[in-house]
Amino acid sequence: MDTYYIDGKFVSEHASFISVKDIIVLRGFGVFDFLITYAKRPFHLEEHVERLEKSAQQIGLQIGLTHEEICAIVRETVARNPHHRESAIRILYSGGISSDGLNPEGRGILMVLVTQKPESAPHLYTEGAKVITVDAARFMPSAKSTCYLSAVLATQAAKRQGAVEALYVDRDCRILEGATTNFFCFIGERLITPCQDVLSGVTRSVITELARKLYEVEDRDVYLSEVGQMQEAFITASNKEVMPVVRIDAQQIAKGCVGERVKNIMKAFRNYTDSFGQGKARLRLPGSAVGAGHRKEMANLP
Repeated sequence: MDTYYIDGKFVSEHASFISVKDIIVLRGFGVFDFLITYAKRPFHLEEHVERLEKSAQQIGLQIGLTHEEICAIVRETVARNPHHRESAIRILYSGGISSDGLNPEGRGILMVLVTQKPESAPHLYTEGAKVITVDAARFMPSAKSTCYLSAVLATQAAKRQGAVEALYVDRDCRILEGATTNFFCFIGERLITPCQDVLSGVTRSVITELARKLYEVEDRDVYLSEVGQMQEAFITASNKEVMPVVRIDAQQIAKGCVGERVKNIMKAFRNYTDSFGQGKARLRLPGSAVGAGHRKEMANLP
């Protein structure tokens, strides 16, 4: 049985409860982040917690714990689940109980859910995946909030069409991001990824830095009309890592198979995560104020 951290206590998953009056339940008001482990080491944990903090700041939610405390609690929760080969980690901070059921009053709680890491079907990486597009864009895309209605509807649509993901396309026909992923494509000699009005994924940042050593990388808008020009494409996320895309809606990408450049990026990411799991590698990601080993974590946990 898994052990979670809920509001100051480590409890079994069956004893994990919060108030139904918490506005994360009533209004979907809260923030979260998601990451996985490699060799039981949380992948770029500090950057994920930093993004959680920035998300909270953007939506006006005050987190009542320090960065160091959250990191330490996450690591301790992982350690209390030794039965996982690798773990999936969800960090949530709720809006808390509010006297009017709407406005946050600084009573939010931290939750850390650690479960067995899910595995995607191997054929998606060897044969490539299908994605669809949907006419949508996330509200406050730079904040990873628990308001996930658009993502739920988009992934339901993808499932109905036999696809693994749905890409958001806005009113200007820009391909923005996936419901739970970031998007990359090769057009000509350049690897291109949207950077405006998207959530800055930690995996996306790692992939971008690794790819710059191999190819010219361009951050710019990508338009739906450019799908026919794409030679290769892929999506990235903590749980999907680097997943090749060979079809967008009814349109096949080039020859409809996984391209050599995407294979090279997949290999580079695998080499990096292997080294990360051994404690031998860590990229300094652009825009991050967090450095490895520069945070002092609290000594005593509840």
